[in-house]
Amino acid sequence: MDLQKIISIAEIVISALLVIAILLQQRGAGASAIMGGGGASYYTKRGFEKILFVAIIILAALFILGAVASMYITAKY
Repeated sequence: MDLQKIISIAEIVISALLVIAILLQQRGAGASAIMGGGGASYYTKRGFEKILFVAIIILAALFILGAVASMYITAKY
């Protein structure tokens, strides 16, 4: 397998994981924000929510690095 195929497969896997991680995030506002009841309450992320938040940042960075590497390899050949 050449490097271009490996990066393409890695980008597909990372993008699927990123979509799943984003969909797993909880909605902060809920239905109460529709009627104006959503206050500006702040809270700290703990447990799984914090792990998910950090994972999304890491996956997004990996996806961007993969895209840049793919562009560099494509331009090189």
